[in-house]
Amino acid sequence: MKRILGRRLSQLTTSFSNESCAKPLPKMPSFDYTPLPYDGPTAGEILKRRSEFLSPSFFHFYKKPLNIVEGKMQYLFDEEGRRYLDAFAGIATVCCGHCHPEITEAIISQTKKLQHSTVLYLNHAIADFAEALASKLPGDLKVVFFTNSGTEANELAIMMARLYTGCHDIISIRNAYHGNASGTMGSTAQKNWKFNVIQSGVHHAQNPDPYRGVFGSEGEKYARDVQEIIEFGTSGQVAAFIAEAIQGVGGIVELAPGYLPAVYKTIKEAGGLFIADEVQSGFARPGSHFWGFQAHGVTPDIVTMAKGIGNGIPLGAVVTTPEIAKVLTRRNYFNTFGGNPVCTAAGLAVLRVLEKEKLQQNAFAVGSYLKDGLKSLQEKKHDIIGDVRGRGFMLGVELVTDRQLKTPANAEILHVMELMKDMGVLVGKGGFYGNVFRITPPLCFSKEDADYFLEVMDVALSKL
Repeated sequence: MKRILGRRLSQLTTSFSNESCAKPLPKMPSFDYTPLPYDGPTAGEILKRRSEFLSPSFFHFYKKPLNIVEGKMQYLFDEEGRRYLDAFAGIATVCCGHCHPEITEAIISQTKKLQHSTVLYLNHAIADFAEALASKLPGDLKVVFFTNSGTEANELAIMMARLYTGCHDIISIRNAYHGNASGTMGSTAQKNWKFNVIQSGVHHAQNPDPYRGVFGSEGEKYARDVQEIIEFGTSGQVAAFIAEAIQGVGGIVELAPGYLPAVYKTIKEAGGLFIADEVQSGFARPGSHFWGFQAHGVTPDIVTMAKGIGNGIPLGAVVTTPEIAKVLTRRNYFNTFGGNPVCTAAGLAVLRVLEKEKLQQNAFAVGSYLKDGLKSLQEKKHDIIGDVRGRGFMLGVELVTDRQLKTPANAEILHVMELMKDMGVLVGKGGFYGNVFRITPPLCFSKEDADYFLEVMDVALSKL
């Protein structure tokens, strides 16, 4: 570790191409697909127009931004036709694979017949998908409200909880991310994603983080903080507790065992509802279960979802019980595009492909294999890997310059990402300190892809 401590980032940028001449680079798995010729604007031209006409808040990975022009299953192609292994899936969104033929066909077929009407008229696409989606959830969770995004789904869930209970107080977890609108920004608990606007009625409990948390993996000890928040920060009654089973933006943090059951009991005693945010961890991504909350043995009152639900189509949903759903009849609740026939046709195709191609089983088998390989890199080769965590195809690798102090290696991770990109692997980044690899590939990711990913990460880390 001494060779890493105190080293400047500029010292880490030795020419990769020169150093790699000593031995062959990892070889990407073969893939029988040729992208179409690209004759559109270059990356430089797009970047120029983006900086002139799009939001200045937009950011991008890599010193030289990639111009991605085509995708096929677990691979992406740039403007020059170069292939990349996609280990990020558009932020855990493309679950079945880029441009999956059955999903693409469902979208095209529905688009040819009817692109949009309104839920004021009848159409079978929304009903077909709602029924299929409800069948994937336990208990009495069978009433579906469609939205356009995860933020919108969480906004609706929070409002429903407040209406149903008659209380305003929401409890969420520190390090959580639930969206960027008014209510969801309040429940998000990282300063990196919060603006200085009114965000009322939300309390943030200790994060049950097995790696950085004060109680390690003892979930019930963290749960006591929720009880104290209720006793000392509220009237004793709350509207809801909202949590991701695996924190995505927060750095793939899986909640400590025993935490959610203990909190669930506490929240129920305070009259509140339990909202499970499955925007990133749903739709078979954990591998062991279809939904992240199922690994904790609890049944929520409301489940929110987006991202993987449509394989890249803008779609989200809130699923709850018939009793809770009735609160929206007190006034008019309407969403122009929620339940759009094209989007819901895509969602139904996603469920069929997940089942037909056994992608949950693949996420479990290959994800476990990949996690074992990452742990091997941590234990045998690279001291900079402080933690390997998550499950299925929602894995995190936290880089630290000191394992004892857990000092975030946020400069080093940028360098490693560049090297991995140069070798043809795209991976995400997150965590409060920006030092965690977010490995969330399409669920069709193969064992050969996992081997290639591990080889590339090993070579890149060896350059530090």
